[in-house]
Amino acid sequence: MVLINGMNLDLDGFIRVARGGEIVGIAPESMERTALAQLFVAKTAAAGIPVYGINTGFGKLADVRIDNKDVRTLQKNLLMSHACGVGNPLSVEAVRGMMLLRVNALIKGHSGIRPETVLKLVEMLNAGVTPVVYEKGSLGASGDLAPLAQMSLPLIGLGEVLVEGIRLPADEGMRREGVVPLSGLEAKEGLSLINGTQAMTSIGALALYDCFRLARQADLSCALTMEALGGIVDAFDPRVHVLRGQQGQIDSARRILENLKGSARTTHQGEQRVQDAYSLRCAPQVHGASLGAFRYVKGIVEAEMNAVTDNPIVFPDTDDAVSAGNFHGQPLALAFDYLGIAAAELADIAERRIERLVNPQLSNGLPPFLGKNCGVNSGFMIVQYSAASLVSENKILAHPASVDSIPSSANQEDHVSMGTIAARKAAEIVGNVRKVLAMETMCACQAIDLRQPAALGCYTAKAYAFVRDRIAMVENDVVMYPLIETAETILKSEAYDRAVYGGEPSDE
Repeated sequence: MVLINGMNLDLDGFIRVARGGEIVGIAPESMERTALAQLFVAKTAAAGIPVYGINTGFGKLADVRIDNKDVRTLQKNLLMSHACGVGNPLSVEAVRGMMLLRVNALIKGHSGIRPETVLKLVEMLNAGVTPVVYEKGSLGASGDLAPLAQMSLPLIGLGEVLVEGIRLPADEGMRREGVVPLSGLEAKEGLSLINGTQAMTSIGALALYDCFRLARQADLSCALTMEALGGIVDAFDPRVHVLRGQQGQIDSARRILENLKGSARTTHQGEQRVQDAYSLRCAPQVHGASLGAFRYVKGIVEAEMNAVTDNPIVFPDTDDAVSAGNFHGQPLALAFDYLGIAAAELADIAERRIERLVNPQLSNGLPPFLGKNCGVNSGFMIVQYSAASLVSENKILAHPASVDSIPSSANQEDHVSMGTIAARKAAEIVGNVRKVLAMETMCACQAIDLRQPAALGCYTAKAYAFVRDRIAMVENDVVMYPLIETAETILKSEAYDRAVYGGEPSDE
């Protein structure tokens, strides 16, 4: 079980629930705080004191007073009218992450939602009932309104859900799993459910987790390429990297050397040449810069995982409700733009290493395009094309979303973050990076087979064996795309990391 209290959620716990399907529990003291905040909202609504979102309209309609008899209808209408997402459905893991993050924000006791509403979300999570949420439609300010509204509709039996991969009307799907929808929502509950940054945080957190794995896999694929090309290991001397003081660079250089420990396939400066090209020699500087960026983004993301992002924010101890802007996604928008840029660089430099493997003018004696009987066979020529295409696509995707804004709600919401677009772009980049690293890994293994036999490194030997168990050496031209898909599946599977590194930490 992952036990949350509104303050203790981290990236690891998030992944265990969103991707791993672990059960969620709530600390009792958190439910007490939740109940106190809800009591304040109930008293405020009964007293008729005008407070935004409790007994007023929303956005530009904030000055419209709502009668007490219409408060429940107001909250239901809010969810229905704001559920305007379009595009493809988000992945189950992204929506599970949204649900977990929203629960963690609500139990901090500053939202005013009923404990039973929070527990219903948890019940859905633990029963494997996942709302259908479309990927597009959020501006990343005023919260992720459209996606969170779609996430929340099933609480009252509306919208759609996925149950064991089957898409069903919410009421039917929930009852199939023994989850009874709520009869309705009370004052402020609809607003409490949708005012937040949980869609962008969930999508971005999943991408971030994958980035840490890709950073390690990039060091490993680089090490395989080093062995394929007889790369010079002196450039990874720890003394060099300590002098610069960039921790990501220090760690990347160390990991590359650890991967190569015991290898008979690398060289030292002056043995075959004085120095290597930048894509080999400067790999720690590039990989390490990306790793440092991932670590920075992790700090932003984990702070947001435990943040209150409502409006208004309820302070039951002082009987206050303050309208402000914690739902604005700018901190995440900037971070996820940075994440996408940093991830893209791992593919940029890996594609250059692929070029060195397939280009006979650069590969230190390897046959053209890593093929036998070239001319009749094209070998891995178009693998590099495909990698180059992905790298160029990433250049487009890496354009920052956060520098854009567009006014909405009759200019009441006149600056927005586009943070959810930034998160989605980062996730798309991460998928492209994985494909490029898979191609480099496949090319490096092919090149190793074309060299004279010699011992591989401590971890590169395990990586090579894992790949060769699933992808044979290409003797003559074959249909290539299934091999690339298999290589990508290898990198996507955590079994690959375990086979190479066992239970060793990933140096996040």
